[in-house]
Amino acid sequence: MTVRISPSILAADFTRLADEADAVANDADMLHVDVMDNHFVPNLTVGLPVVESLVKNVRLPLDIHLGVADPDRWAPGYAEAGAGSVTIHAEAANSPVRTLRAIRAAGAQAGLALSPATPLLPYEGLLDEADTLLVMTVEPGFGSQKFLEFTLEKVRQAREAIDALRRVSGRDVPLWLQVDGGVNESTIARCSEAGADSFVAGSAVYAADDPAAAVRALRAKAEDAKFVVAETS
Repeated sequence: MTVRISPSILAADFTRLADEADAVANDADMLHVDVMDNHFVPNLTVGLPVVESLVKNVRLPLDIHLGVADPDRWAPGYAEAGAGSVTIHAEAANSPVRTLRAIRAAGAQAGLALSPATPLLPYEGLLDEADTLLVMTVEPGFGSQKFLEFTLEKVRQAREAIDALRRVSGRDVPLWLQVDGGVNESTIARCSEAGADSFVAGSAVYAADDPAAAVRALRAKAEDAKFVVAETS
């Protein structure tokens, strides 16, 4: 059973980003970077120059989450900069198919994100264009928010849709089901049970005394939950 853990540097010390990335490099799968423009979401974080620097100075592939207006314009540049994955918001994209394909063409995995109130159904037809479906479990914009319980139903729906796509299309490459927001040791098991297999965690990792140990603990919780589901199904 494969589980992917992406610590979010939104909760890290921005004056020591390379060191914060290195602290989890042996235990995490990717490093989650929230790019926010204070337009699509009410926060301003980092942009392309910081991402370009991180690509050169960290060992983990970068998992870029674009919380920006007009991702059709900006997303390909992050892929071209060397990001491992670039995720755009369905609510902000005018040409999501074209943009997802442009991300892939530039050498990165492509992700599609849905905010908590955004239904899955209108976007199910786009799933085969993506490598990651991100279900936000808080409102995008700020870290350390409380997990929104109602989003678990959308995670379950997404798992059913992904499994159906695999059966119908014969798709044999991963389509990750990612959750982001309020993910910690008490919520990750429920997300895993609902069908998520990729987990973004910020404060649960970087507020811990030992970030690497926190990543290992989160992975164990997620994997244990998947084992229980498999045993009982």
